[in-house]
Amino acid sequence: MSTFVKTPIGLRMIPVFNHAHIQELKQFLSVPRKVAITTHYKPDGDAIGSLLGLYNFLHSQKHKVKAIVPSDYPEFISFMKGNDKVLNYQLKPKQAEKYFHEAEIIFCLDFNEQSRVEAMQHAMMDNKAVKVVIDHHIEPQINAQYVFSFPQSCATCELVYYFIRILNPEYKMNADVAECLYTGIMTDTGSFRFSSMSADTHRIIAALMDTGMNHVKIHESVSDTFTEDRIRFLGYCLREKMQLIHAFHASYIALTRTELEQFNHQTGDTEGIVNYPLNIKGVKMSALFTEKEDGGVKISFRSKGDFSVRELAKKFFNGGGHHNAAGGRFDGNLDECVEHFIGALKFYKDELQNVTP
Repeated sequence: MSTFVKTPIGLRMIPVFNHAHIQELKQFLSVPRKVAITTHYKPDGDAIGSLLGLYNFLHSQKHKVKAIVPSDYPEFISFMKGNDKVLNYQLKPKQAEKYFHEAEIIFCLDFNEQSRVEAMQHAMMDNKAVKVVIDHHIEPQINAQYVFSFPQSCATCELVYYFIRILNPEYKMNADVAECLYTGIMTDTGSFRFSSMSADTHRIIAALMDTGMNHVKIHESVSDTFTEDRIRFLGYCLREKMQLIHAFHASYIALTRTELEQFNHQTGDTEGIVNYPLNIKGVKMSALFTEKEDGGVKISFRSKGDFSVRELAKKFFNGGGHHNAAGGRFDGNLDECVEHFIGALKFYKDELQNVTP
């Protein structure tokens, strides 16, 4: 739900933040608090951008803030201010549990289910802290006192921008915070090309750039720092592993653990690969299947136009996400997963043939 309201960037269409909840949080945060901020397992650019954007803002407001992640994340999004302060739960679970236990308020960013933090779930939830969710995925299911959920937003970083502006209209946003929020919006919109982008999002980008942040550095850090192994891995995926199913206007890439190890796979090396087949004329949806170390298959889906991969992921692969970008999992082996996927495509054959932009 959105409405026209007067904001620091003018009279614009922005998400409605429950006024009473905002006033309660303003009052609660009017004195220094112990704050924990977290996001989902294997965080991406929007997750880390929103995490560190809010971290840097709250730190500037004199709160004692700790940023905690459930796992590692790609090196190419580790350039933002505060990255060196982020605590990885997998590496230091006891220390993370201590911060969660002592926190007065916990911000949960860019995820809609408690299970998305995996092994960190109990540490995050089993405490007396006030819980605040800020997210753009549908159907939030986190047990929190305050839930700011707007699936129509292009990125959680967009919502964090509004949240900061509404929470403290007098705050003069600096380049460090702007850099984080810009990164999240950029990465979650495919460098501002997805249909989730709005005119208001572009106005936010302009406001962020007005802080003096270096957008060229951000694009170079995210897109121009690949290792040789990652580039060769991308070439291998596209030349050797990409399969087209013309009858269903679909494509998939299925990767074994052995193939990942062959290219010295690091966290983030598969990021974005699922998007490449969509550049082929006639391909309307794409899937990436990756064998997990502990068994089963991790899945990423992307689509064009009005075909919902979120529905496909939810119906056939225990997953969910956004209309054109979703994920899921499969508990069998890779071959069984591909076979199951092709069966799912048959269910959507007519719909895929009639996809409109």
